[in-house]
Amino acid sequence: MLMKNKLISDLKKELPCVLDTLEERYAYSQDASNIKNIKNIADAVVFVETAEDVQNVVRIANKYKTPIICRGAGTNVVGSCVCEHGGIILNFSKMNKIKEISCENMTAIVEPGVILGDFQKEVEKFGLFYPPDPSNLAVSTIGGSIAQSSGGAKSFKYGTTKDYVIDLKVVTANGEILRTGANTIKNATGYNLGSLFVGSEGTLGIVVEATLKLIPKPECKKVVAAYFDTVSDAVQAVNAVIEQRIYPATIDFMDKNAIQTVEKFYPANLLINKDALLLIEIDGFECSLAYQENIILNVLKSCNAAEIQSSHNDEEYNKIWTARRSSMGACAQLKPNVTTDDVIVPRENLAKLVLGIREICEKYGLDVCMVGHVGDGSVHPQIPIDYNNEEEYSRYKLAKGEIYDLTAKLGGILSGEHGIGLEKRGHIHKVINSVALNYMRQIKKTFDPNNILNPYKIF
Repeated sequence: MLMKNKLISDLKKELPCVLDTLEERYAYSQDASNIKNIKNIADAVVFVETAEDVQNVVRIANKYKTPIICRGAGTNVVGSCVCEHGGIILNFSKMNKIKEISCENMTAIVEPGVILGDFQKEVEKFGLFYPPDPSNLAVSTIGGSIAQSSGGAKSFKYGTTKDYVIDLKVVTANGEILRTGANTIKNATGYNLGSLFVGSEGTLGIVVEATLKLIPKPECKKVVAAYFDTVSDAVQAVNAVIEQRIYPATIDFMDKNAIQTVEKFYPANLLINKDALLLIEIDGFECSLAYQENIILNVLKSCNAAEIQSSHNDEEYNKIWTARRSSMGACAQLKPNVTTDDVIVPRENLAKLVLGIREICEKYGLDVCMVGHVGDGSVHPQIPIDYNNEEEYSRYKLAKGEIYDLTAKLGGILSGEHGIGLEKRGHIHKVINSVALNYMRQIKKTFDPNNILNPYKIF
């Protein structure tokens, strides 16, 4: 207790905003991962405003050998922001400036607390585009998306966060400032250190500034909704569209349970009697959209699409996508708790993954609503449960283990865009071999010898 008091005293001397009441610390000691029991909470919550503030926190944390857990909006679903061993929560909500948008360089320089959705709207004013769009982009932050290597619906055509980070300003575990790249689109100068930090979940360094690549904003966009009587037909249609050399921005998926649950939560005139729904977004020059749509419609019809709808204006477009983005919230209406996952396989095994997850959940008596970015083989099983029901929770944990086993068997990985955190670390060995894991541990030790940066996450 004496050391904790000294820690808080030192923080308050150096930092402008430190929270230390029980209620404040408890509120910031969890994230969106729906952890069943919060066993430990943070010792303090620090709102940083500058890179120098972060350096001061790192110096104090090293003095007391206490963990630092970085936090954006707390929307991650794998427990990356959970304080297993106490420590300091580093809150970046006040480091939220867009420092520069360069039309000439097609880059932007931002602080980690910038809201992703706000950033997209801002760059679009200049005719530019930042494609990564996780479902929670209205609240999630740039720093969080870098930490988790977020993706989103447009990953199929445009890639994920890692494809747009060209430089990072990082505070290291010993308080130094490290730059990982430059304000240039290409860089083959030395090791690509930036790729180490993107997706590292705050375990290797603390990002305090990011330089991001931008691209021209597409002139037009529209979405085609195609319903199928079987999941297999829907997956077959995905491959058939791609074979036509049409490159949609998005090929997303909802299964029957997800469709029905979302329609009750957010009525959008979805057809609730179909087994699967594909949402195919096309974009580009206005003169090309009719050509793309015509080819896609013909392919969908040849692949047994039972019903096809297309958006004709922004209102219809936004309604469809709001429905898709509402899947997690809709699922949360079914039981007191809802969990979501993020498994991804080669697209050739996608139908086996979806149907296999459905069978596993049926085996354990669990409801599941499945959505995903099927263009790149990604599936998000959303399972509503009651954590107070111990027997149901035990069945859920067994089902999760079997879902990860199935993913590994189908040549997949445990996360395409959510990360590992503490929720999946016990399963990472199923898809990453021991040699690779040992090198990861060595990298962690090299960058963070005192093990103060979000310790014991990932592995």
